[in-house]
Amino acid sequence: MDLDGTLLDSQSRLREENAAAITEAAARGIEIVIVTGRRFDSARAIAAELACDVHLIVSNGALIKSKSGETHQRQLLPATTAQRVLEATQEFRSCAGVIFDRPLANQVIFERVNWEGPFVGAYLRRHREHVGEVAPLTACLNGEDPVEVLFLAECEKIRRAMSALEALQATEEYTLALTEYPHRNLSMLDVLRRGVTKGAALAEWARRRGVRRDDVMAIGDNWNDREMLEFAGLPIVMGNAVPELKSQGWTVTLSNDEGGVADAIRKHALRN
Repeated sequence: MDLDGTLLDSQSRLREENAAAITEAAARGIEIVIVTGRRFDSARAIAAELACDVHLIVSNGALIKSKSGETHQRQLLPATTAQRVLEATQEFRSCAGVIFDRPLANQVIFERVNWEGPFVGAYLRRHREHVGEVAPLTACLNGEDPVEVLFLAECEKIRRAMSALEALQATEEYTLALTEYPHRNLSMLDVLRRGVTKGAALAEWARRRGVRRDDVMAIGDNWNDREMLEFAGLPIVMGNAVPELKSQGWTVTLSNDEGGVADAIRKHALRN
């Protein structure tokens, strides 16, 4: 399951009914996998609230880790590709960041931090201990491959950034993952290693665990969940999902403020 807009409600809280349904499912032998665009430390904080073992696919599929932090798979964005992306998007530098798979400090690097900014500021304040500044931003690419390049801003600006990146000749070197929350006018665009998606990582996790595709249920709400939903034998779309996902003919559950994850688990996995 995805986190934001799916497992978490509109206030980014884990609802009790969701936690209870997940714990019951795990007790019956169902494996629980969080599949999110969030960084590992951010996702693990949510996983810690669940009273069961959880696998984590984070950064939109770039990393597969255990709850304890053991890395099962890393697919990093080559630093040379990240450099080209940043050089081609100067117009969007104020909302661009580079994310690394590091412990604690300097996981998220921005060129200049505006802690009070309407979009990036709110994100940075929640993750202050992990944020660093490097100017120019390209200077942080000093030999270590990042997980991704991130753009975070209002929806229209991110759509323009996405169009600019889609027009580059280097598009065969990376994959774009878009997440939009129109009601908040907030959007995120992740630039990842070519072929990295939530769906590809979930398929690899299932292969390693010996789980048949038909036995996978996936729950999501946004553009970056599409490949994951397409892979799953049983795709479930949140009631608050973007309209394009709800138009695919997939099963629709309740919204994230109504315990949609718990409803889906009980109806389709536990069959209560």
